[in-house]
Amino acid sequence: MKWRSRRGLLELDIVFQRYWKAHDGGMPEAEAKVLERLLLLPDNDLLDLVMGRTTTRDVAFADLVEKLKAA
Repeated sequence: MKWRSRRGLLELDIVFQRYWKAHDGGMPEAEAKVLERLLLLPDNDLLDLVMGRTTTRDVAFADLVEKLKAA
């Protein structure tokens, strides 16, 4: 999954590098499933979520996006 989080936008690569550094010991299975779904988003949509330009009604997405922002 770490490999799949490599994106075409440098900004997202930086966010995910920090996220993986913070979660070096692993993550709960539920969070991994949400991350898999999040990684299906196009780069620009994902960047908009992480930068706070858009929001999501999906609570699980919102929680993970907050963790990405905090990393």
